Amino acid sequence: MAIAARALWPCGRTVVWSLGCRPGPGVSAQSRAGLAGAAGNPGPSITARKGNPRLLGAAALALGGALGLYHTARWHLRAQDLRAEHSAAQLSLSSHLQLTLYQYKTCPFCSKVRAFLDFHALPYQVVEVNPVRRAEIKFSSYRKVPILLAQEGDCLQQLNDSSVIISALKTHLVSGQSLEEIITYYPPMKAINDQGKEVTEFCNKYWLMLDEKEAQQIYGGKEARTEEMKWRRWADDWLVHLISPNVYRTPTEALASFDYIVQEGKFGAVEGAVAKYVGAAAMYFISKRLKSRHHLQDDVREDLYEAANKWVAAVGKDRPFMGGQKPNLADLAVYGVLRVMEGLEAFSDLMRHTHIQPWYLRVEKAIAETLLVH
Repeated sequence: MAIAARALWPCGRTVVWSLGCRPGPGVSAQSRAGLAGAAGNPGPSITARKGNPRLLGAAALALGGALGLYHTARWHLRAQDLRAEHSAAQLSLSSHLQLTLYQYKTCPFCSKVRAFLDFHALPYQVVEVNPVRRAEIKFSSYRKVPILLAQEGDCLQQLNDSSVIISALKTHLVSGQSLEEIITYYPPMKAINDQGKEVTEFCNKYWLMLDEKEAQQIYGGKEARTEEMKWRRWADDWLVHLISPNVYRTPTEALASFDYIVQEGKFGAVEGAVAKYVGAAAMYFISKRLKSRHHLQDDVREDLYEAANKWVAAVGKDRPFMGGQKPNLADLAVYGVLRVMEGLEAFSDLMRHTHIQPWYLRVEKAIAETLLVH
């Protein structure tokens, strides 16, 4: 169902920081030749005249120095122009992408992607997938959501898995690499989960494929990068598995949750009525199995509260977000997962019994302000 938890399998991270590294701009051959000629080759006005060697030497030095300064200043200004052009190109990258998100609105993984897209002011179209027939994604052999189709010029790319989508798009925005190239850094692999079912997982999905200069610009240091990756994984591997047991904790909560799912989802009239009651009953019992599978406490609210307070402690009191003055990918992931509970009893209890509300509202405000500006 839309917000049922799914098993995630870790995979190796063998990609180094230099993947995708592109050489920076250097002095052109023409500029280097100009500098060499000015400094080392006497001009015709100097060689035509026999005179005082010291005077000629001084004149040559002065001319060479002047030309050297000219070329140095010229290159410096050109480098500034290149940096300005690069910044402008970064700002315009999003305008070259046409994005279509296939989703269940109440799915925490889809909510993560929307939080990222909204915060980065990336325009996108939404296709709500019918969770029963899933006819909207019949074009795809990958049968889970979210799926993102990205039209980049004449090239159409399909990105699967919420964390891959986020990492690939962020890499594109920072580095300017094409998505066609970037997605090759996140190869799919097959694995067998605890239930003996074959699942698809993606390697390196918490990595941004940046060179050292770009990584330094984004993170400032390896510790911040490691921290972001750790908590993005935590959101996928732990936090998301607390959602279903909490929103389907009691029959009443299960019915309220499915009432919301039917209202927000893409159901026909009959499908909606069946989903509301049959789905609620089914997920109530499934949530008990999930509780056992993930070794949750008898009162699953306690696990939710502990997770929220653990996250708040990790953010700390000295910064508004884990990303510092603005949300990073971990902030957006945790926010996206928790947001699917809004309007439900579990969300109200979470805000009332933990310390997470101030951080949550700050992220909500940061996203709203970005959307308002753009």
